Amino acid sequence: MKVRFWGTRGSLPVSGGDRQIRKRLKETLKIASGKHFVDEQAIETFIDEQLPFPVRHGYGGNTSCVEIIGDDGRSVICDMGSGLRELGQAVLAHHGAGNSREYDFVMSHVHWDHIMGFPFFTPAYIPGNRIRVHGCHDIVETALRRQQSEPCFPVDFSQLSSEISFHRLQPGEPAEIAGMTVLPILQPHHGDSFGYRFEQNGKTVVYSTDAEHRLEDKRQIDAFVEFFRDADVVIFDAMYSLADMISVREDWGHSSNLIGVDLCHLAGVRHYCMFHHEPAYDDATIHRVLSETIRYEEISREGGQPLKVSSAYDGLIIEV
Repeated sequence: MKVRFWGTRGSLPVSGGDRQIRKRLKETLKIASGKHFVDEQAIETFIDEQLPFPVRHGYGGNTSCVEIIGDDGRSVICDMGSGLRELGQAVLAHHGAGNSREYDFVMSHVHWDHIMGFPFFTPAYIPGNRIRVHGCHDIVETALRRQQSEPCFPVDFSQLSSEISFHRLQPGEPAEIAGMTVLPILQPHHGDSFGYRFEQNGKTVVYSTDAEHRLEDKRQIDAFVEFFRDADVVIFDAMYSLADMISVREDWGHSSNLIGVDLCHLAGVRHYCMFHHEPAYDDATIHRVLSETIRYEEISREGGQPLKVSSAYDGLIIEV
């Protein structure tokens, strides 16, 4: 299996803007001061090996869209955030617009940051394509139609030329989608959100965004420890720091970086990937949170197996 991230921000898309660009340029010039580059390859090597990640790349600005790719090449797309536009463009560039394809989506929920990319998903406008939208809410179709209705969008949902169907999933009941076994779970979030466990040939990926976990709620924690149990990768809503989550942002429907570590340790997870980044955090802040989380994992491990910790970014690919 393989995981590809097309959008990793929460709540709304963000752009670095002029201040971020100037900051990166200044950092690059400082590090490059006095160096001589004999050719373009030397420049590429300098960028890859000497510039810190937040300077050379960054975490991106698109909202939630994650592709889970099975061993047969078929995939399931988790959520339709603004990153979906780039996914659609990449598919067309690779396969061509004239080759009909099938697309399977699973929806965590239908808050706007998780559906805003669909009106810009070019394959939806091409006849012959088949799109299947799976979700546990009974309002998924209604939400997608509303955002493409007057006066919000100039192209009505009814004008999409692909074949689009909607399929209801039930929490706790596994379904077969694109060659994978997919198990949904209800998550604590305003209006309800659903996490998904994907299994195929002994590999497991969990997609769990938009959920506010509380360690004092033992019943809830036990349920999610079992849901995460022995997963190869857990993609987790780590939008806030612990201090923010239990103070000014309590009851906002999201979790912290440290609670994710605790849950993954308890469940024997191999790789914990933080996701749904706070849009107010710049790249340097997200990178600092990653460093702090890695340190917390080390001191809280208590002799158990090491847990790999990473932060998702637009374009990241994880081999499972």
